[in-house]
Amino acid sequence: MTHATVDVAILGGSGFIGQALAASLVKNLPTGRLAVRVITRAREKCRDLWSLPGIEVVEVDTRQEPALAEALTGAQAVVNLVGVLHSRPGRPWGPEFDEAHVKLPSRLARCMTSLGIRRLIHISALGVSDHAPSMYLRSKAAGEAALRGTINLDLTVLRPSVVFGPKDQFLNLFARLQRFLPVVPLATPHARFQPIYVNDLVTAIGACLHKPSTAGRVLECVGPDVLSLYEIVHWAGEYSGHPRPILPLPDGVSWLQALVMEHLPGPPLLSRDNLASATVPNVASGPMDPDLDLPNPVSLHSVAPQFLGEASDRASAGRFRRRRTPD
Repeated sequence: MTHATVDVAILGGSGFIGQALAASLVKNLPTGRLAVRVITRAREKCRDLWSLPGIEVVEVDTRQEPALAEALTGAQAVVNLVGVLHSRPGRPWGPEFDEAHVKLPSRLARCMTSLGIRRLIHISALGVSDHAPSMYLRSKAAGEAALRGTINLDLTVLRPSVVFGPKDQFLNLFARLQRFLPVVPLATPHARFQPIYVNDLVTAIGACLHKPSTAGRVLECVGPDVLSLYEIVHWAGEYSGHPRPILPLPDGVSWLQALVMEHLPGPPLLSRDNLASATVPNVASGPMDPDLDLPNPVSLHSVAPQFLGEASDRASAGRFRRRRTPD
């Protein structure tokens, strides 16, 4: 398949950040112009993007280098959003972390070099380090290093704190848990975060795409509030209308809880590697760079009441409809 020229190719575009970014980049786009190619391994997850003008959604097995290169053909810039939170154990990190955080960036760099595409915005994470306590953070650091070692890239690395918004798996998860649990047992309650609103992260990515001055730099992306995990869970319950008592767990119990959850069917809600990541404060080292065009980042408290309340109302309406549906 031969692809037309596009402004931006997005890897990991099926996630809630990728879909928000794609929709933003084509906002107010002239009719008939193709601007964004979303490259995903699960096209069905991008249904909300199918009808938007200016977006092409391409399903590709990004583990196959020739297929990835073909999907990137014609792109003027690339945004890599691919990341996973969980992996089986391994050395120096697990296989899922190795594929998503290390091998894919290396593969992407080779493809871009062969195609002559220079501009890359790579989304990493706060706290990455070669000596970090978690496989997640160490593998993220290795992916950054692989990209920085490619001389033919104009690379910007963005390191956000945890990202929240209407379709996140962070605040919404804690809100859902409090609809069903009488008490929330909470591991690492004192872990610190500086959550950034998804639209603000999208703004920062867009600013980097339009500002060559951000190439060659590592930039932190955060919101205005530094919150403990205990506070975040508390506000998720309050804003969704289902506040529950929160039971902070000691470290030993937290470790046992994570061990049990790792062996339950399906993706784990918590892993021992998550606990290790949480020991590193997920906060910025200083003010955000002015080049990110975020002089007044959005506070969690200003938008979470709306989207968590709406999600709770939809869930309640769905349960009401099911009760009234005749057999």
